[in-house]
Amino acid sequence: MRYFFGDYNLHMACTARLRWINKWLLIGWLLVFAVVILSLIPPVSADIIPLFLLTYKDKIAHFIAYFVLMGWFVQIYHDHSQRIYFAFGFLLLGITIEILQGLGGIRESDWRDVVANSSGIIFAYLLSKTSFANMLIWIEKKLIR
Repeated sequence: MRYFFGDYNLHMACTARLRWINKWLLIGWLLVFAVVILSLIPPVSADIIPLFLLTYKDKIAHFIAYFVLMGWFVQIYHDHSQRIYFAFGFLLLGITIEILQGLGGIRESDWRDVVANSSGIIFAYLLSKTSFANMLIWIEKKLIR
């Protein structure tokens, strides 16, 4: 089996068990809840900000939000199939939120948001093939000393 850069130690670190997994999961699901709530409540008034700048920042916010969600859960779930399920789950979440925004009348639905969400998901997934996948393990090791 091939490992990232052929580093067997990195693979072993990826399969190491998190000691605070319940805390990490709680934080992860709170992040999902926050993204859902912030996506469905009325947006902050931005009368002063030019429309093109607001649109650009909005897409960056979507990218970051879904990058953080996917990036968080790839720290916890190291199995390829689990990561794929989360990727599709977050993609469906983003699409569902866009549909709800279009139906709700409070916010506007925008297909470009789904593209930004997907980009964040894909980028986090690709980073999961690197030592990025060990960040929570590294944090635990630093805090437990």
